[in-house]
Amino acid sequence: MKAKKNPGNENNRIRAFIGLGSNEGDRVGFVQQAMQLLKDIPRIEVVECSSLYETEPIGVEYVEWFVNAVAAIDTDLSSEDLLDVCKDIEVRLDEMHKTADHCKSLPAGTRSRIIDLDILFYGQQAVESSGLKIPHPSLHLRAFALVPLLEIAPDFMHPCLRQTVSELHEALPEPEQVYLYGTRGLDCDFG
Repeated sequence: MKAKKNPGNENNRIRAFIGLGSNEGDRVGFVQQAMQLLKDIPRIEVVECSSLYETEPIGVEYVEWFVNAVAAIDTDLSSEDLLDVCKDIEVRLDEMHKTADHCKSLPAGTRSRIIDLDILFYGQQAVESSGLKIPHPSLHLRAFALVPLLEIAPDFMHPCLRQTVSELHEALPEPEQVYLYGTRGLDCDFG
């Protein structure tokens, strides 16, 4: 199902949620830069941003923990145009910050991400095309996306699964570890 193009009209704005993540170098700085680049797009209004979270990597190909956040935006861009904006931000930050020396220093078989932007939700629309699936296909299995969403949109309803973000989070079978940024590794003894 392909989403319709939205004309540049305030009445046709859609609330979308963008997941941001980085596991390389200045992870916090890269997420903040990506957020600023989103804010600089004339047809995107960043309405709310979650806190930053440090999240356990899923899969052996990632070495470093991620810093993740979610932005709630209002936009009149189509889902395809919004994907183009996200990919452009990824490419721009990658070109600005990736060095050949860094790529050589990674252990064989591992990956790093300067920045990754994913469209988690695009209103209540379900979109499926060759390069885009919304809602994000693994969103309901990923604490690194659900925890920041839980902070800013706990009652948002998944358009296909018909469960709220809170319900999806509660149903996670084996969630990866997610910490509010700066709290991982703190030994808290309140006893």
